[in-house]
Formats: sequence, structure tokens, C-alpha cells
Amino acid sequence: MDRLRRIVELRLEKGWTEYELAERSELPQSTISSWYRKNFVPSIPSLEHICDAFGITLSQLFQDGDCFTETISQEQRDILKRWNSMTKDQQKKLADFLDAIIK
Repeated sequence: MDRLRRIVELRLEKGWTEYELAERSELPQSTISSWYRKNFVPSIPSLEHICDAFGITLSQLFQDGDCFTETISQEQRDILKRWNSMTKDQQKKLADFLDAIIK
């Protein structure tokens, strides 16, 4: 599957606009828009940012179909959905909390 189509598919599954994807991936919206307008292939570092925003790995991005089916459980999927709905500050606070209770 074409990577740009896969990114759009994942973005729409989450109900995100291009702007929200840009915010969550920490990439300029103009960069993401140019991929579509100019049919550019995103760089690997950009894809890594996109994958981080979606809570998936690069290999999951390159899988066809439901990238979560064989790699993570439903419970893990639910946690990732919650994580992706948080602000960066909330994510940091949760990560700090988890670090404190895991030690």
C-alpha cells in the first residue's frame, strides 16, 4: 500500500485533521501538506515522527491491513488511543508517573 494513503487511512481512523497530525507528530503542517500536494515521499525521520504520533512502529506502518492485529493486544490498543489523545505535557506526566511506580 502506498505510504501516503496509509498515513491518511490511519489519520482518518483517529479522526484527526492534517493539522492535528502535524501537532501530534511535531512536524510542520506545511511539510505534511506538501507530501500530498507534490506527491513527495516522506523521509524516514518524518515517518518516524508520524509513527510516534500514531503509536506504531515503522514496520507496522509498512504492513498492509490492520497493523495492530498481530502485534499488540486490544488492551494495548486502548492504551495507545488514550495516549494519543493526550497533550505532550500530559504524556510526560504519565510517563513520569509510570517511571516512579515501575522502579
